Amino acid sequence: MFIVENNKFAYSPGQLAKFFNPKSLNAFFAVGGLAGLEKGLQTNRESGLSVDETSVGSSVTFEEVAPKGVPKYGSHGDTVPTVKGDNPAAAAAANATAPAHDAGSAFSDRRRIFKENRLPEKKSKSLLELAWITYNDKILILLTIAAVVSLALGLYQTFGVKHEPVEGEEEGAGEGAKLEWVEGVAIMVAIIIVVVVGTLNDWQMERQFNKLNKKHNDRTVKVIRSGKSAEISVFDIVVGDVMHLSQGDMVPVDGIFINGHGVKCDESSATGESDLLKKVSGEEVYQILERVSRGEEAPHDIEKLDPFILSGSKVNEGTGTFLVTAVGVNSCYGRTMMSLHTESEDTPLQKKLNRLADGIAKFGGGAALLLFVVLFIKFLASLPGSTDTPDQKGQTFLRLFITAVTVVVVAVPEGLPLAVTLALAFATTRMMRDNNLVRVLKACETMGNATTVCSDKTGTLTQNKMTVVATTLGKSISFGGTDAPLDDDPSVKTEKSATNTVPNVPIAEFAQSLSGTVKKLIIQANAVNSTAFEGESEGEKTFIGSKTEVALLTLSRDHLGSAPVQEERSNSNVVQVVPFDSAVKYMATVVKLPDGKFRAYVKGASEILLGKCSKVIADASSEELSTVEMTEDDREMFSETITSYAGQTLRTIGSSYRDFESWPPPELAGQTELTAAEFDKVHKDMTLLAIFGIKDPLRPSVKKAIEDCKRAHVKVRMVTGDNLLTGRAIAKECGIYNPKEGGIAMEGPVFRRKTPEELKELVPKLEVLARSSPEDKRILVKTLKELGETVAVTGDGTNDAPALKMADIGFAMGIAGTEVAKEAAAIILMDDNFASIVKGISWGRAVNDAVKKFLQFQLTVNVTAVVVTFVTSVASDKEESVLNAVQLLWVNLIMDTFAALALATDPPTDSILDRAPDKKTAPLINTRMGKMIIGQAICQLAITLVLHFAGPGLMGYDMTDKDQAEHMKTLVFNTFVWLQIFNELNNRRLDNRLNIFEGITRNYFFIIINCIMVGGQVLIIFVGGAAFGIRPLTGKEWGLSIGLGAISLPWGIVIRKFPDSWAAAMTPHIKFPKLRFRKSKKKDEETSDDVDLQKKKDVSTDSESEERFGPPLRTLTSIRGKRASTNIRRGFREYMHDKKTQVKEKVAPGSTTNVAAVEPAAPVNGTGGVTEKA
Repeated sequence: MFIVENNKFAYSPGQLAKFFNPKSLNAFFAVGGLAGLEKGLQTNRESGLSVDETSVGSSVTFEEVAPKGVPKYGSHGDTVPTVKGDNPAAAAAANATAPAHDAGSAFSDRRRIFKENRLPEKKSKSLLELAWITYNDKILILLTIAAVVSLALGLYQTFGVKHEPVEGEEEGAGEGAKLEWVEGVAIMVAIIIVVVVGTLNDWQMERQFNKLNKKHNDRTVKVIRSGKSAEISVFDIVVGDVMHLSQGDMVPVDGIFINGHGVKCDESSATGESDLLKKVSGEEVYQILERVSRGEEAPHDIEKLDPFILSGSKVNEGTGTFLVTAVGVNSCYGRTMMSLHTESEDTPLQKKLNRLADGIAKFGGGAALLLFVVLFIKFLASLPGSTDTPDQKGQTFLRLFITAVTVVVVAVPEGLPLAVTLALAFATTRMMRDNNLVRVLKACETMGNATTVCSDKTGTLTQNKMTVVATTLGKSISFGGTDAPLDDDPSVKTEKSATNTVPNVPIAEFAQSLSGTVKKLIIQANAVNSTAFEGESEGEKTFIGSKTEVALLTLSRDHLGSAPVQEERSNSNVVQVVPFDSAVKYMATVVKLPDGKFRAYVKGASEILLGKCSKVIADASSEELSTVEMTEDDREMFSETITSYAGQTLRTIGSSYRDFESWPPPELAGQTELTAAEFDKVHKDMTLLAIFGIKDPLRPSVKKAIEDCKRAHVKVRMVTGDNLLTGRAIAKECGIYNPKEGGIAMEGPVFRRKTPEELKELVPKLEVLARSSPEDKRILVKTLKELGETVAVTGDGTNDAPALKMADIGFAMGIAGTEVAKEAAAIILMDDNFASIVKGISWGRAVNDAVKKFLQFQLTVNVTAVVVTFVTSVASDKEESVLNAVQLLWVNLIMDTFAALALATDPPTDSILDRAPDKKTAPLINTRMGKMIIGQAICQLAITLVLHFAGPGLMGYDMTDKDQAEHMKTLVFNTFVWLQIFNELNNRRLDNRLNIFEGITRNYFFIIINCIMVGGQVLIIFVGGAAFGIRPLTGKEWGLSIGLGAISLPWGIVIRKFPDSWAAAMTPHIKFPKLRFRKSKKKDEETSDDVDLQKKKDVSTDSESEERFGPPLRTLTSIRGKRASTNIRRGFREYMHDKKTQVKEKVAPGSTTNVAAVEPAAPVNGTGGVTEKA
C-alpha cells in the first residue's frame, strides 16, 4: 500500500486510501486538496488525462504538492507505516507477481502503481477439489467400503485358496472363483466413472457462471479525456481520470468531487448512512480548511463538508465531475468485496426438487432396508444346509449387501438438482446470446411462469432513435405534424378547439425564417438544459445521453447552425441546475445573461409547461425578442397541437423560459440548493418558446412479440411517461391497447387516487398507464401481485428500482438504464428490446419443462429399477437380483447424469408459447406427468418381469446351464436399458401431442449423449464379460431386446391418448402425483409459500445488489451428502416432538405444563424446530 518501487507520482495507494474509511478532511488537507491531487497525480481537472498517455515522463514528490510542514504519513510522521505484509520484500514480490504492463501500453505507470479497476478473480475450485466434493457422499463411500471388502475376499479366493471342482458340479465350475475379484474392481470403476462425470459437469458449470459474472460486472462509464467526454469500460478507469456523475449512477471508484449541481449520494450500502449526503466541491472545502489552519474559527457545519465520492454509493440527485483517487482493490468497494465471498442460494425450483429428492431417497432407503432384511433372513436360513466355503459365504453376504446399497444408489435421484442446475446454466448462457443477461438465477425459471409484463414504451417498444419531425414555435411558424392521427378512440372525442392558425412550412424554410436572436434562444435552451454530450458511437460523431435531448441537440446542430454543445455551454454562465424530476415531469437551468439579468429555461412535458405559461413568443423572424400575452384561444390552439402530435404517435416536449431580475428570486428566500418541488414556487408566468414533436418509430419485431405474448396467455401493459394520447396511439399501433375488448387507458394522477378495492377491479382491464410516475408503477405491480399474477416489469430510471425489486422478474435496460436500476433488476436487457423479453419467457418455460421432462423420466426408472431389484432378489434362491450391482450403477449413470444432460439442454420449441403459464401453486408433478410415469412403469415392469420369470420357458433356455442362464440375464439387462433409452425419447414431450421428435435436430447434446449411451451399451454387451456378469448376445437376442425396448414408444401414444380427465379421476386413489412428503401443516404452508418468502426477503434487503453467481454445484439429498441438508427445514425429532405435544394437549387440556411454546402458531426457527418462549 505505502511502498511502490519507482513511483513517479506524489502519493502511494496507501496515502490516497487515508481519505476514506473513515472519511478524513485532515488527510485531504495534508495532500494539498484538489490542486495538490491534480499536480501530484499529473492530471487536469478540466481536460482529464491525455488519451495518448503511456508512461509518465516527469516525477512529482509529496513535498512539492503538500502544504509546508505537513508530515508525509500523517500520525506516523515521515516514517513509512508498516502494514501487515507491506514491506520492501513483499512489495517487490507483489510487483513481480502483478500483471505486467508494457511500457508502451496506455497508462502503464498508473496501472503499475495504482493497479487496475478489477478485483482478482475468486479462485475456482480445482478438478481434484470438485472430485472430492462429488465423492464425499455417504452412499458412494459405503459402496467403496463394500467394494474394497469384496475385492479383498475375491483376491483371497483367487490367490489364497486352492481351487478344486466342487463335488456334484461339472469340471471347471469351481474355477469361477478365480474371477470373484472382478466384481469389486468393476464397482470401483463404476464409482470412479460416476465421480469423474459429476466432477466434469460441476467444473463446466462453474466456468459458465464465471463467464456470466465477468459479463455482468462490465459496463460503460463517462470520463473526460483530452478535454472531450468519452464512454469507456469500467475496467479501463485509472487513477487521475476525471469522471462524470449523473443521477442514477453507481459509483465504481473512489474520488474527490470537483464541481457540479446539487449532487447528493446514497452511501447506505457503503457506510450504513441512510441520509442522502450533499457533495461539496473539493476546492471549496480546501479553502475553508486552509482558513481554519491559519487560526480562523471553523464553520459550525464543518463536519458536513463532504468532497468524498465513495465507490459503491449511488447518485440520487444532480450532475457533476470527480477526480478518481483509488480503483480496484484499493477502493472502499473493492476492499469490501475482497472480504466477502458469498455463495449463491438455491433457486425455488432447486429447493422444491431437493425436498422431492429427499422424499424419494427415503422411499429408496426404506425399500433397500427392507430388501436387506428379507435377503439377510433368507441368507441365514440357508446357512445350515449350505456347502459353500466360508469365503464364498462371505462373498454371498457381501453381494446381497451391495445389492441393497445399490438400490439406494438407484433410488436416490441426485440427477434432479443436477438437471435444474444444468438447465439453468444452459439457459442463462443461451439467453445471453438473446440479449438477456441473467443477474439473479431464480429469475430464469420464474420468467417462464410470467402472466403479465408491464413494459416501458421508449426504447423497449420503440427504437429509441428519436428525431424532431414537428415543431410549433410560438404563434408565428411551425413545420411537420400534419399527418392524420392514429388514435380515434370514440370515448375520448372532444369538441374541436380553435382552428390552428400557425403557418406550417417545410423545415428548410422554417430554419431560414427564424431570426438570429430566436435561433440563439432555441440553441441555448436545448444546449444548457441538457446532460447529453458529443462523442463517438460506432465510429460516427454523435450525441451521447438521453435520446430526447439528443433529438433536440441534433435539430439545433443540423438546422439551426449550433456550435459544438460544449462550446455553447462554456459560453453560457450557468448558475443553477434543477435536475429532471419524474414527479413534476420537467428540468430547469438558470443562466446569467450579459445584461446582468437571469433566465430560467424549462424543458419537459408539454401540457404541464403549457399550464405554467402566460406569454408566448410573438414574432420569430424579428431580431428583437418580443412576447405577447397568451389568450384562452391560444391556449386551446396549443392544447390541440399537443393532442394532434400525440395522435400521430409523437412524443411532445415543451420548452419555455422566464427572465428574473435577480437569482435566487425573493420567492425562494435565498435558497442556493433547488429541487424541482422548490422551483415550482417560481414556475409560473413563463413564456412558451416551442412545442416539439419527436418521432420514435416502433421496433420492427414488437408487433410479432406482442402477438407471441397473447399466444402464450401473457398480458402486456404499457407504462409510459408520455401523455395519454401518445401512449394510447402507440399501444394501439403495436397491438397492446384494445378498447373494443374492454381495455382501459388511464393517466397516472387518476390511477394513484384510486382506493385499493377500486384498483383491484380496474387493474385487470388496464392496458395503458400514461403520465405515470415510478410510484404508479410500483402500485400497479403491487396490485397485480395481490391478484395472484406473476409480474415482469421493465425499468430504466433510478426511481424504477422499487418496482423492479417488487416484481417477480425485474428487467433493466442495458443501454438506457441507470446503474441503480440494473442493480435492482434480476435480468438486464442488453438491447433494450421487448422481443428479448419474449425470448426470456420461452427460455424460462424451457427450464421448467427440462426439469419436468427429467423428473418424469427419473421417477419411471426409479420405480421400475427398485421394484425389479426387490422382486427378483426376493424370488431368487441365491438372493441375487436379475440386475447386479455393476449393471445397476450403469443404469444409474444413464438415468442420472446422461439423461440430465440430454433432457435439460432442449432449447425452446416454437410451440412452447402455445399454452398458458403455470400458476405459482401448481404442483411439481401434474396429472399428465403422473399418467406417463405410472403408465410407463407398468409397461417396463411387465416386460422385465415377464422376460425374467417366463422368458426361459417361452424361449427354451435351460436355466440349469450356467452359460444359458447368464445369456438370459444379459437379455433382461439389455432389454431394461433399451426400455430406458426409448423412454427418454418419449419424455421429450410433456403434453399430449404425438410428435416426440420436434426440435430434436437443434439439440446436438441430446443426439451425442444418446449415441454415447447406445455405444456404451453395445460395448458392455460385447466386452463387459466378467465385470458386468454378462455374455455376448446373438443377433436374434439383440433384435428381441431392441424390439421390446421400442414398445415404450407406441405405449407412450396409448398413454397420451388416455383422457386426462380419467387420469385425474383416478389420481386421488393412486395419490402418486402428490409426492410431497408432508411433515406438518406448518411445513406444508412454508413449502407452498417459498417463492413469496424469498421475494419478501429480496425486497427487505439491499444485499441482492451484491448477489453474484456462485458455482451451483450439484446439490444432493440429506441421505447422499451434506449439501442439501440446509434445505430440509424440519428433522424427524422435531416432528415427533410436535406430535407428542399435540397428543398431550388433547389428553390433558387443563395441564399446568407450559405447552404454549409448541402451539401450531408458534414461530418456526431456521432448522424447522419450534422456538420456545422464554
